[in-house]
Amino acid sequence: MKIKLSIKPLVIALSLIGAGNALADITIGVSVSATGSAAVLGGPQKNTTELLPTSIGGEKIIWIVLDEATDPTAAAKNASKLINENKVDLLIAGSITPNVMAAAGAAAESKTPLIALAPNPADGEKFKWTFTMPQGIGLMAEGILEHAKAHNVKTLAFIGYHPDAYGEVWIKALQANVAKYGITFGPIEGFARTDTSVTGQVVKIISAKPDAVIVVASGAPAAMPHSALTERGYKGQIYQTHGAPSPAFLKIGGKNVEGGIIVAGPLIEWDQLPDSHPSKKVGGEYAKLYEAKFGAGSLSSFGGHMWDAWQIASRAIPVAKKKAKPGTAEFRAALRDAIESEKEVAGVHGVFNMSPTNHNGHDARGRVLLQVQNGAFKVISK
Repeated sequence: MKIKLSIKPLVIALSLIGAGNALADITIGVSVSATGSAAVLGGPQKNTTELLPTSIGGEKIIWIVLDEATDPTAAAKNASKLINENKVDLLIAGSITPNVMAAAGAAAESKTPLIALAPNPADGEKFKWTFTMPQGIGLMAEGILEHAKAHNVKTLAFIGYHPDAYGEVWIKALQANVAKYGITFGPIEGFARTDTSVTGQVVKIISAKPDAVIVVASGAPAAMPHSALTERGYKGQIYQTHGAPSPAFLKIGGKNVEGGIIVAGPLIEWDQLPDSHPSKKVGGEYAKLYEAKFGAGSLSSFGGHMWDAWQIASRAIPVAKKKAKPGTAEFRAALRDAIESEKEVAGVHGVFNMSPTNHNGHDARGRVLLQVQNGAFKVISK
């Protein structure tokens, strides 16, 4: 195995010595936020690439991993480089929603399949070549709304990334669904990913006296508004999205996030799942591999999206190879079609069933409710 490292951009090229000729190589390009404010997401994703195989079905896989540094402009440049210079067969990219949006256009224009690592609208021709690993926002929003209704929540306030692609898709999903749960949505208070205080926004929310508040942010920054609400005496239920759960969230939030309820994928507490859950086995395998290499307690839900990207790719590549040779436009098209048609692909975050009208493929098996109890995430029922 050869490993090449450079700093700008960060590139890790992994290859298997002694495999077949170059024309048969499968090249997979990865762009993640290994640095910057979203490193809590992209770091585990980069780490996960070190656990992935370097061959499939006797064919060599070349992995090229770039750092998009939490910057949509860098993400767009990475996608262009991987497509035009490295001639990748598959892109896996976008630790945050704006970066997926930046890469999706290049993927569609070049007709290169893209597996996205962050939620996105996935609408229209621009996303014809994009498939998304995190659970759809609508699916996760309904998990929160079901819990809120069951606990007599009538008003739900929002504080989160806004204006921002991640915040916007959550606002739209909540606005589209709250009425059927008998819940009034608002007020809406926004903050930027780089903000260090949300005092003004929190004061406005508390003065509105909502029954519950949803925080829409990712990683460690999700703890900031949660903590601010708690410190100012807010007693209602505080919800978090699947962008939040991570060791950093618990460490930074501390006692202030106790009791918070998070809609999340099954990975974080895989060992609390029933044995019948399809993600328990694959989640356990990934968790053990990851923590054996990166340390106990290092597991993060975000790295799991990279692992799931490989579960999808490993099912689709053998199918595509029956139709065309890697390194060709025909192979990329066949790979896109195979991703779209493979069924019941079990991942650490649920089971994928893609289709021409659904490039996310999740169902209710892709979500659980977690509550922060004594500094840890615990799976709870409704």
